[in-house]
Amino acid sequence: MLVLALDTATPTLVTGVAHWSSAAGADVLAERAVASGTKHAELLSPAVQGVLADAGLAMAELDAIVVGLGPGPFTGLRVGVVTAAALADALGLPVLGVCSLDAIGSGARTVVTDARRKEVYWAAYAPDGTRTDGPAVVRPTDLRHVGPFTGDPAFADRLDAPVTPADVTTAGLLRAAASQLADPSSAGPLVPLYLRRPDATPPASIKAVSQQ
Repeated sequence: MLVLALDTATPTLVTGVAHWSSAAGADVLAERAVASGTKHAELLSPAVQGVLADAGLAMAELDAIVVGLGPGPFTGLRVGVVTAAALADALGLPVLGVCSLDAIGSGARTVVTDARRKEVYWAAYAPDGTRTDGPAVVRPTDLRHVGPFTGDPAFADRLDAPVTPADVTTAGLLRAAASQLADPSSAGPLVPLYLRRPDATPPASIKAVSQQ
């Protein structure tokens, strides 16, 4: 099965193409990780086209799409989810969503990524990689898990513990989606993990305009 994977939940946009089978797992053919900041919308489509070209594949050869559902900032996350849904609809392919934190690191760990507002997104995992807690958002000083921590090393001081640098990967996305790839009919709707309301909200009340 040829799978396109993409994630826009972090400042590093990730796209990749891999062969996947239930017996062998993921064999990554090509991958691009682009420091995107807030430019996910401008960079995602060229990255998808580029990774397919790197792998020598055409879009029509794909069998499925896997997308990270976050947690992540509202705008960037929405770009990835909408793009994956649109491609899957146009190509008639199954689209499978996974928690982006599940695709960072492996084994027993607590994954932390930048949630802005001086907070982190986090989730904890057992030695076999099963998520045991989270995802959630919290200030680093209030995170009670003791690690080992994996993800964004910028938070090491505030966690008072080392953080092994790691990002979302194509192999990680497919590993997180393994049960859905084995049975695409089991995939649910794509529901982004925003975890909190967007910064931009409509006003609570509309001020009347006086007429003279």
